[in-house]
Amino acid sequence: MNSHLAAVSVSPLSLRNPLRLTVMAAVLASLSLPALAASDVVISQVYGGGGNTGSVYRNDFIELFNRGASPINLSNWSVQYGAAANTSWSVTALPAIDLQAGQYLLVQQAKGTGGTQDLPTPDATGSLALSGTTGKVLLSNSTTAQVGASPTGAAVIDLVGFGTANGFEGAVAPAPSNTLSIVRANGGCGDTDDNSADFATSSVTPRNTASERRVCGGPVAHQIVTSCPASLALAVGNGGSAVLRASDVDGVVNAAILSSPAVAGISLANFSAAGVAGESAMVSLQVAAGVPVGNYPVIVNFSNDQQQSASCKIDVAVQGLAAVSHTIPQIQGSGAASPYANSVQTTQGVVTLKVGTGFFIQDVAGDGDPSTSDGIFVYTGATATTVQPGELVRVTGTVFEYTPSGAKNSYTELKDVTAILTQSAGHSVVPTNVTLPNENLAAVEGMLVRFTQPLTVSQNAYLGARGELTLSAGRREVPTNRHPAGSIEAQALIAANANNLIVLDDGIFVTPPTIPYLGQESTVRSGDTVADLTGVVDFGAIGGGGAAYKLQPTQAPQFSRDNPRAGSPDLPSGNVKVASANVLNFFTTFTNGNNVFGQTGQGCTVGASTTKSNCRGADNLAEFERQRDKIVAELKAIDADVVGLMEIQNNGETAVTYLVEQLNAAIGGVTYAVVPKPAATGTDAIRVAMIYKPAKLGLVGGALSDANAINNRPPMAQTFLASNGEKFSLIVNHLKSKGSCPSSGLDADQNDSQSCWNATRVQQAQRLVGSFVPQVAAAASDADVLVIGDLNSYGAEDPIQVITGAGFVNELERFVRPSGMPYSYVFGGQSGYLDHALASASLSPQVAGVAEWHVNADEPEVIDYNIDSAKPQDLYNALPYRASDHDPVVISLDLQPAYRDITAGVAQASSGLTYNRVTQKYTGTFSFTNTGTTALAGPFQVVFGGLPAGVTLANAVGSHAGAAYVTVNAASLAPGATASFSVSFTNPSKVTITYSASIYAGNF
Repeated sequence: MNSHLAAVSVSPLSLRNPLRLTVMAAVLASLSLPALAASDVVISQVYGGGGNTGSVYRNDFIELFNRGASPINLSNWSVQYGAAANTSWSVTALPAIDLQAGQYLLVQQAKGTGGTQDLPTPDATGSLALSGTTGKVLLSNSTTAQVGASPTGAAVIDLVGFGTANGFEGAVAPAPSNTLSIVRANGGCGDTDDNSADFATSSVTPRNTASERRVCGGPVAHQIVTSCPASLALAVGNGGSAVLRASDVDGVVNAAILSSPAVAGISLANFSAAGVAGESAMVSLQVAAGVPVGNYPVIVNFSNDQQQSASCKIDVAVQGLAAVSHTIPQIQGSGAASPYANSVQTTQGVVTLKVGTGFFIQDVAGDGDPSTSDGIFVYTGATATTVQPGELVRVTGTVFEYTPSGAKNSYTELKDVTAILTQSAGHSVVPTNVTLPNENLAAVEGMLVRFTQPLTVSQNAYLGARGELTLSAGRREVPTNRHPAGSIEAQALIAANANNLIVLDDGIFVTPPTIPYLGQESTVRSGDTVADLTGVVDFGAIGGGGAAYKLQPTQAPQFSRDNPRAGSPDLPSGNVKVASANVLNFFTTFTNGNNVFGQTGQGCTVGASTTKSNCRGADNLAEFERQRDKIVAELKAIDADVVGLMEIQNNGETAVTYLVEQLNAAIGGVTYAVVPKPAATGTDAIRVAMIYKPAKLGLVGGALSDANAINNRPPMAQTFLASNGEKFSLIVNHLKSKGSCPSSGLDADQNDSQSCWNATRVQQAQRLVGSFVPQVAAAASDADVLVIGDLNSYGAEDPIQVITGAGFVNELERFVRPSGMPYSYVFGGQSGYLDHALASASLSPQVAGVAEWHVNADEPEVIDYNIDSAKPQDLYNALPYRASDHDPVVISLDLQPAYRDITAGVAQASSGLTYNRVTQKYTGTFSFTNTGTTALAGPFQVVFGGLPAGVTLANAVGSHAGAAYVTVNAASLAPGATASFSVSFTNPSKVTITYSASIYAGNF
């Protein structure tokens, strides 16, 4: 750690920049603090999420590193932990060892109930429960607890504060999480005495004294790295073998010898040297069947072409077989839990699969009872085993009912294993055929199975973070996307969905080094399928929380692109194209406090608070540019005449204007403009907005909004004038989201598939149709209204029923449902549409077509714009796919006048008039025939003009332009068809009755 501080001066520039002045003031203030003791040993990694929900590792840990050139003895040293706001410290003593140059040291701390994996072998252990997000850790050359928020002095070697801690060097380090640690830069070599500069969040990678060393400030001298099992347990009289490996990044491993005393029957065979530097050399450790019972420590020495060598020790144990106490089916039993839970049992089976924390075995014969599983998982944690698939092994361990966090049921396994004895190899297990839906996967837990029908990818959100894909028999629909909440049909679909799921995993249980299951275009989409899926049924925590049955594949799954990427929807032509697009927190101010214009120290506003922590979009300029390019590509491809936007920063017109400028630049001309915002845009960090093409649409009046307190994000309305002179009004709305649930009340989750805040959304919908829509229609003097946006309500949920109950037509149900499930969002392995197109009764007949563009919801999150060190690979490109988490909705409007003159398209005929002496009226028949080749849409209005003075049309229904007319209520008139009706005239003067008839389609 560098304890030298440079002289500081204040420039005029810093006086004009408040942020720089603040930082400078902090540096000046630090000059008065005692410098920390100089040392080459530093804190290199801190992780406090161990055992929490979503974590991989079960324990917290603190990692140290010797960044110097010489060994340092740690006798009487300690690591100490303090809560974020505390002034007291808890102590874990370090071992009295020499920490070598470039060597790491792992200090294991408290264990939680979550996580799936043990840490690598720790070099020291303690019981400190670290916060997963905020706190402080120090390294001391004493075991005496420090005092104070931010201790200094000779005994404090290093200090790291993270999150919101009140103690740190320079400035506080970023906050870790359940899935991320904070890691010192450059492998531990970086040390500027500023926690914020030296540390960044990263995937959790604990390192111990056995890890490869890192030399700071010079060429790295790579050592031979061995990969050998710690032990090899064999049944007496059977013999066996284990494969040993060794590699060197910059050398060729070319020899392996037994360096331990010779034991008859234990030898090395089949040595294969590395071909080039970095490749592994392999050798087989052979144990003959005649080796007697006993423990044999075997040391194997590898060497390379650089005169380097490295050894590994394998404890060979030849043991007599313990008797089988119960078979696997007996241990599993037919109930929800094993009848032998918490007892030590010995059983045997054939190894079907090895995974990151153990292996699965199966009784080949089984017991013939389909209610009892023939397989079981053997949990070994971080302890490596030599067993291989196909080997018959006998295992002694404790029967345990493992219940992952959030799970509703447990999973039977063997843990605390005391003996794993290989008896023979070359066995096979025939997969059991299964299907989905399946209400009792517990009956095949731990077993090798084959799904006999193709399964559909119903979710891919955790593909990058966990190597998981959620599969089902066909796409699972959100129950309230189709059926009203609480209905018999909705309840039935809830139950069916629960039994129609299995999560395809990758057997690793940590972030995969390479994203699995990707196909063409570096994606795997929801809706793609996989056939003949074969693997072992597992049970455990899944991405997003909770637990589910999982399949660990034994054969590489082969996916079929049954849901290919498609271009922007091709809709029936009209005269106005409308789109609804959720742009997923498009903020021109970033979470780091900078903005797109290069300013620093900026913030986003929520209510009266303006801070960078209120910002929700890109973390920095590089991320923002990636986000921007995807959204621009999406909007350019849609090419709508007007677009309603949701989740754009509520910073006046700044963000939406920037987006329009970038979209126009991509198009190559000034095509779009911003619809000026209404008076109220709400107090949330995001708002709704509109952009449009002035060449296609004109603005009628200003934009309106409803600032009623029920609307946390006020709806925005604008009336537009089309090129044919017809008007319509567009309302963009973004109802209350389903997240951040209250614990009680009507807005709590009622477990009816509508999630949280439904009561508020219902009130917002009532306010929309009861107050705002009438206001908008009155201002426009036109009843044609289209409501679009992210209403955070699926198709049949209560808020949508309120809107359709007021006369609006659900255009997605009208146009999309007849040919398949409408959906714009995928969550929890279920699909549905939160993004809507709802037309007023007068506008609905003028809707020519509606479609969702499945450009976002079906794509995995891991290909999005975020620059994340936790991503195994960066698969970003500037194509529109995964520009957001919602699919856009596109609507084609064919705006028509309320009526049109069709006189030229029909042939007229009238009978002679007959005088009725009783009624004193002249009566007859009038008819018209469609002479065209296409049907004419009704109703029809026949206007009788030019009647002589004193003559009136007695059966007229109204007057148009001073002339009487009759309505013919026919829905349509086919080519060649004739419509007839009676006419009746009063003619007191008994003049000759003449007239000219004009015929209109529509309503006056």
